[in-house]
Amino acid sequence: MFSRTILLFRLPKFIRHFTATTTNPIPPLELTIAIVKPHAVAQPFIVKDIADVLIQEGFITVRSKRIQLTKDEASEFYRDHFGRFFYQRAVELMSSGPLVVNLIAGHDAIRHWRTLMGPTKVFRSRLTHPDSLRAKFGLTDTRNAVHGSDSIASTARECKFFFPDFQMDAWYSRMEPLCRMSARNIPLNHPIPVVPEAH
Repeated sequence: MFSRTILLFRLPKFIRHFTATTTNPIPPLELTIAIVKPHAVAQPFIVKDIADVLIQEGFITVRSKRIQLTKDEASEFYRDHFGRFFYQRAVELMSSGPLVVNLIAGHDAIRHWRTLMGPTKVFRSRLTHPDSLRAKFGLTDTRNAVHGSDSIASTARECKFFFPDFQMDAWYSRMEPLCRMSARNIPLNHPIPVVPEAH
């Protein structure tokens, strides 16, 4: 698996979990995986537009990498769908070129990102969610531009697959409170500042 990983920020070890003491406590942040599929990565303007959406919607990009999967790796990624009618098409697509994989954090991030993606079927997306990413950039039900984790459990599995060195529990206990604090007094649809990397 060839990849180039970008570490966008890292916290000092002394940061510990804390509880905000405000009259309007900010809801906790949630992690999810957001993938730009190969046919979309082949169009640089699509990658940029999706990156802009992440910023505009207030997501924090915790990790990001550009990666080329082998067929075996794509098969492992989709192993829960083995035997379903779309399985082989999905494996072929995901191993056909580079992906951009983002681990993102935000308020209700799983639901929020999946709403921005739109329905799986591109034709339906264009009818019912014309402003969604799949309506704008999807070509077919398989080549539908983007992927998102559908649950906390799938986020954990996909995070381990793409970012095996990332410690999710440690992030929630140490990083999430600081990121949440940075969002204090900032509207939920406003870009959240990225914490500078500590050396």
